[in-house]
Amino acid sequence: MAFQQSHPELTGRYTLDPAHTRIGFVSRHAMVTKVRGSFDEFTGTAVLDGEDPSRSSVEIVIQAASIDTRNADRDAHLRSNDFLQMEDHPEITFRSTEVTRTGEETLDVTGDLTIKGTTQQVTVPFTFEGQATDPFGNVRVGFEGSTTINRKDFGVTWNATLETGGVLVGDKVGLEFEISAIKQD
Repeated sequence: MAFQQSHPELTGRYTLDPAHTRIGFVSRHAMVTKVRGSFDEFTGTAVLDGEDPSRSSVEIVIQAASIDTRNADRDAHLRSNDFLQMEDHPEITFRSTEVTRTGEETLDVTGDLTIKGTTQQVTVPFTFEGQATDPFGNVRVGFEGSTTINRKDFGVTWNATLETGGVLVGDKVGLEFEISAIKQD
């Protein structure tokens, strides 16, 4: 299926399936490697318009406390005031403001990303991965996308200098989205 054509069968309201969706991130650590993680608790809805994708919208609410990098000490530090300050800012949110068709199976979703109480506009390029009916009769759509943000733009500025002259945590954070959404209509 291509977005260059009209696809009224895609039109409808969808909810993200947390069991088959990954909202992840990647960042440089100690200047020599990358640390990957994800958020395990989130909700999300999308309204898709298969005839005119510009009339589509997305909203995602992530529980900051659900951060998981497979290291309990690092996760606790990321939840602290040094990073996500989750006691004061328990949610990370994204609300789309514009959806633009960019190719046969690609869309740019632009919206307001709020982390640690700071909101910045972010554009995430997405690729449509397809539509299928699962064994339980649910109509599903799949999308994958990623973008890079600067964590300092969101007030996440903590760092430590290394003896070699670099820093412990890179400023750039890659955001990764592997979305499976179930049609509600």
